Amino acid sequence: MENPIEIGYYFKFTDMDVKHFNVLIDRETLCIDLKLKSAPPEWTKLNQHKCPNCPLDEDSHEYCPIALNLTDIMEEFRDYHAYEKANVTVTTKERTYSKDTTIQDGLGSLIGIIMVTSGCPVMDYLRPLVRLHLPFATIEETVYRTVSMYIQAQYILERNGKYADWKLGGLDKIYFNIGQVNKHIAKRLAEVSGKDANINALASLDCFASLVPIEAGEMIDAIEGYFHAYLK
Repeated sequence: MENPIEIGYYFKFTDMDVKHFNVLIDRETLCIDLKLKSAPPEWTKLNQHKCPNCPLDEDSHEYCPIALNLTDIMEEFRDYHAYEKANVTVTTKERTYSKDTTIQDGLGSLIGIIMVTSGCPVMDYLRPLVRLHLPFATIEETVYRTVSMYIQAQYILERNGKYADWKLGGLDKIYFNIGQVNKHIAKRLAEVSGKDANINALASLDCFASLVPIEAGEMIDAIEGYFHAYLK
């Protein structure tokens, strides 16, 4: 991979122990490039708690791409509680983010990147967000970014002579399918997690995602006044 996008996650715990994860993402495809430390475990196989909306064929895909790419990180955090405190620092080429928070909060942000860039066809709809990754985003920031991404997608569709959904109708479907993936990945993790950091990080991520389509319409109404220059 030439000139990848690099996102570093540093977890510094209260006992001063440090965990570092360097995520490399292809700049053209926004696909992750992770090298597993050991052979893939059984729980990563596609037929283990396969999502009901998974379009992948077991004959050509032995492993779930999300589970496969989460393997090493899940192992690193299997003996941590979600509520334990950590300083989480996220580095990109452009800037550095840092927050004193819980393991659950920082881990959820890292898991989100990996799920979206792993090659899961359901999660692919959120992949453009990774190019301008925003760690520790609030629900308002996430809704704004997601709606903006979706509208850009419709512009690209229309420019290519395809149907464009300017009323955000497809956003609900995207997030419904993402919710299905989150729930079934959680079932996989429940079988291999020790303490609750991994499970709670994903559960928090799922709750956050479920709010996006709900909040989208209300937020657009609330910020309409910000666009007064366009409405003249």
